[in-house]
Amino acid sequence: MTEAEARERAAAMLEEAGIVLTPHERETIEIADFGLGRLDEIGLQIVVYVNTDRVCAKELVLFPHQLCPEHRHPPFAGQPGKEETFRVRRGTVHLHVAGTGDILLGPGEQYTIPPNTLHRFEAGDEGAIVSEFSTTSRDGLDVFTDPRIVR
Repeated sequence: MTEAEARERAAAMLEEAGIVLTPHERETIEIADFGLGRLDEIGLQIVVYVNTDRVCAKELVLFPHQLCPEHRHPPFAGQPGKEETFRVRRGTVHLHVAGTGDILLGPGEQYTIPPNTLHRFEAGDEGAIVSEFSTTSRDGLDVFTDPRIVR
């Protein structure tokens, strides 16, 4: 699947869920394949609404069984690292959080991940849309368990 195809598929999933995007947001959906070239299996489609020096809000779109690999958000510049809350809007998400184990989230359910905590998540059979609310996002600083991953 090309980036353009993934962007269109993600936009269609958001539209089906009643989430309205501006034309600019639709055109700039970020496609993250983590440098592995296996987007259908390992990847994430991201709409960033806001990312300031204090807060961040995003929509995360996952295709069926697509996995966001294990990573953590480390401390940076005297800050403890990103704290994020995932709220499932559509579909199911299998969330694994180090020290907590596996958590199954369905529509309307949410979970807050503390800073610097290893976690990964995967969509269920129908894919998923997750709203992320967090402190500042610095995706380039994320530390992945798999050393082959490039963000």
